[in-house]
Amino acid sequence: MRRIAPLGLRTRLIAAFLLVAAITAVTTAALTYQQARTAVLKQSQDTAVSTLRDQVENQPLQLPLDQAQLQRVVNDIAKRGKPHPWNIFAEYGTLRASSTTTAPTSTLVTEQLRRQVTAHPHGAFQRVTDASGNPYLAVGMPAVWLHSDVREPTGVVVFATMPLTTEGKTVEAMVEAAKRGAVPGLAIAVVPALLAARSVLRPVRDMRRAAQHLGRGRLDTRIEVRGADELAGLARTFNETARALERSVSELRDAETRARRFASDVSHELRTPLSGMLAVTEVLDEDAERLDPDTAAALRLVSSETGKLAVLVEDLMEISRFDARAAELNLDDVDVAEAVRKTLELRHWDDERVVTELPSQVRARLDPRRFDVILANLVGNALRHGGAPVHVTVRTEARPGGPRLLIDVADSGPGIAPEVLPHIFDRFFKADAARTRSAGSGLGLAITLENVRLHGGTLSAANGPARGAVFTLDMPLEADA
Repeated sequence: MRRIAPLGLRTRLIAAFLLVAAITAVTTAALTYQQARTAVLKQSQDTAVSTLRDQVENQPLQLPLDQAQLQRVVNDIAKRGKPHPWNIFAEYGTLRASSTTTAPTSTLVTEQLRRQVTAHPHGAFQRVTDASGNPYLAVGMPAVWLHSDVREPTGVVVFATMPLTTEGKTVEAMVEAAKRGAVPGLAIAVVPALLAARSVLRPVRDMRRAAQHLGRGRLDTRIEVRGADELAGLARTFNETARALERSVSELRDAETRARRFASDVSHELRTPLSGMLAVTEVLDEDAERLDPDTAAALRLVSSETGKLAVLVEDLMEISRFDARAAELNLDDVDVAEAVRKTLELRHWDDERVVTELPSQVRARLDPRRFDVILANLVGNALRHGGAPVHVTVRTEARPGGPRLLIDVADSGPGIAPEVLPHIFDRFFKADAARTRSAGSGLGLAITLENVRLHGGTLSAANGPARGAVFTLDMPLEADA
């Protein structure tokens, strides 16, 4: 299933603002509607009850009543209906009278209302609906004798039924007005929502832009502080952090520059005397056979250590060139299989210690000298720290960005310890505990990685499925100079 893209902060702020406005409008409208509806209906029913009570009390009654007298009372009361015309029904014993010609009684007068009227001498009322669902007000009022402030029932009960159509239309008009006012209200609410979102998003956008500038190395980036709210405090904190970061990075860069200059100067200063020492040790090595054993051993030790020192100086100079961004590629079209064979033959690794899988007619545009350094360091590292046989596999792979050259160098050693893997390409790192023995300056893999990066590739280290370490070179078949 496709994931729905998350909404932006602006959209969420506006939606939240409109949601609050809508909830407020609906709640206010509902409360207003309820209160207004109650007030309208209460006014109508109070008026109807009061009018009916007055009309019943003003009727002259001579008990007992006959049917004609009861009908006269009904007709007289029916003429004075308020606030709307009503239908009057009267009951007196078994007699029934009505102001309508349809029936002497009404289905709107319920038994519950009759019981309430009998129990309350001041009358009772109910809001009911007819068979069609139209609302009505049914009022019952008993005729009583007032004797010494005591109301005594006469047995005559008058019922009035009044339609609430007008009140219903009034309530419906109020609801319609609320609906019509809600849409423009929400539309108007968009304006303050946009303003509120803008006031919140502007500092957020400024901070995002400033963070992007910091990520690109512009450490002098600062945010303009506006106001004294939480966002302004966040902007001040960002500026303080940026200033501290700028100072720290400046100090680190100065220290790194000094360290690079020191390594470069030392390497250059050592290179000349080392060249002379190497020449002398080569001459002495030729005469070592004619010297006594102790002197010959000491001479060979000096010659070996001088050679290691010379390799270290060359590695330091190479690293210095990478750090100074002075390393360049001299690209040429190369047969990869032939280049691998030449590297192995030059170092006398073309025996059973190295097993190759080299497809024919794989050509790449790369720097032959640096490719030789890359492959020699990887195979030499596998032979020294892993174990023979070392397998070198060359393959290609088609990718969207262009064809890639993949070279795997796998040894038969114990593999690389998990705690060593993250640091395997660090400068001067030696994993003595993870290898059978450790030799060299600790710069070989670091230089290899820099040469691979110079070609636009990557170099990774891992442990094979069975045993042994596997280094994978991944670089484009056509490097950019």
